[in-house]
Amino acid sequence: MKAMLLSQYKQLEITEIPKPEIGPLDILISVQACGICGSDVHGYDGSTGRRVPPIIMGHEAAGVITQVGSQVTRFAVNDRVTFDSTISCSSCFHCARGEINLCDNRKVLGVSCDEYRQHGAFAEFVVVPENIVYALPDSFPFEHAAMIEAVSIAVHAANRTPISLGDSCVVVGTGMIGLLVIQAMKRAGCSTIIAVDLDPDKLELALKLGATNSINASTEDVVTKVKELTSGRGTDVAVEVVGATKTIQTAIESVRKGGSITLVGNLAPEIDLPLQSVVTRELTLNGSCASRGEYPQCIELMDRGDIQVEPLISLKASLEEGPALFERLYNAEPGLMKVILQP
Repeated sequence: MKAMLLSQYKQLEITEIPKPEIGPLDILISVQACGICGSDVHGYDGSTGRRVPPIIMGHEAAGVITQVGSQVTRFAVNDRVTFDSTISCSSCFHCARGEINLCDNRKVLGVSCDEYRQHGAFAEFVVVPENIVYALPDSFPFEHAAMIEAVSIAVHAANRTPISLGDSCVVVGTGMIGLLVIQAMKRAGCSTIIAVDLDPDKLELALKLGATNSINASTEDVVTKVKELTSGRGTDVAVEVVGATKTIQTAIESVRKGGSITLVGNLAPEIDLPLQSVVTRELTLNGSCASRGEYPQCIELMDRGDIQVEPLISLKASLEEGPALFERLYNAEPGLMKVILQP
């Protein structure tokens, strides 16, 4: 089969490799669409340590089943499906509690590190276990289905955030996940959603997708502006979607006393935390990792148009165009957000 292989850091090759074999509980999928994730771009140069070559990356995908294992019961050949990026074991303490994103034996498609190597979906075919596969409606575009993994991160973050109908929210960071978080928080019941970023184009898109206000952090004092918009108190909740000291501090200082902050961004492994502010204002910090079975919820939200992904897709391209597009994404080309490859 044809695949895009990270043969060494910053070196992607379109190559031929054997079609993967399946086990009794596995499903072989013909990949129709696979999104390039920011984590793939960061792994492209080895900076994350989780894409050790040689590896086929890619974990945001959808396609058509071409073969099922002997013990597969829920799916058949020709079914249209997508799948979670997290391979959970279904048997550990956390899986038994439904906390599949915290699985003790968790693996992620398209990742190779010291613990495991799991080839991903930048290829004509990919093998995944039945327990992470989800059926798609017949009318659901594969390119949109390749965005479900990203949508699930946003929906899980909203589910992790204590929201009452009519609450106010600040979303710090309006990259792709941030723009999806804005939509998820609106559907969850927030009536005021304040988007914060440095990029005016992203802030403009945030307003189109559901934010009620926007703040450009390069030209305005975010905390002061947030308080102006919330009767001097600050928002009820905040979602931080960058993962750096400054943006996390902004989220913490933007919420009211007794408020909650959900941390989704994971850029820096360690940050400086304003502990006194958290303690004396009795704030709640929630971590949000990947998703926890929200795929059916996401499919329904997207299918009826409650969460839109088409405005976030910059390009749809062939697998052969993948190496050049990776380079463009790595160089942070302005206006280039989500690229969907079609193997």
